[in-house]
Amino acid sequence: MPRILLDENLPIALKRLLTGHEVATAKDMGWKGIQNGALLTLAQQSGFEVLITGDKNLSYQQNPVGRTVALVVLSETQWQVVRSGSDRILEALIGIAAGSYREVTLARPSQVRRPPPNRPENG
Repeated sequence: MPRILLDENLPIALKRLLTGHEVATAKDMGWKGIQNGALLTLAQQSGFEVLITGDKNLSYQQNPVGRTVALVVLSETQWQVVRSGSDRILEALIGIAAGSYREVTLARPSQVRRPPPNRPENG
């Protein structure tokens, strides 16, 4: 199982859902505020094999090829969406290779629109 670092833009509670993996957060590591290339470099130097982030621009700004850290980018960072999609995140970690990139699309629940409240008629 890969050693995983969660970026600070993700809910800390995701750590509990990644069962069977060694997971640390950027906050756990004292890396709050460190971004993009610097975070990837620190993760690599510290023996992490996967960085999970919600930063969709990271893949354009930093090329993971040639690195020992794989990059998993989540389409959503809201806790309810991440929690309901945790099985998709776990699937993305299966067989992930160093320097690879995977995007996990998490579906937002459909919002039920409530009818407008009844207004008393003037009469």
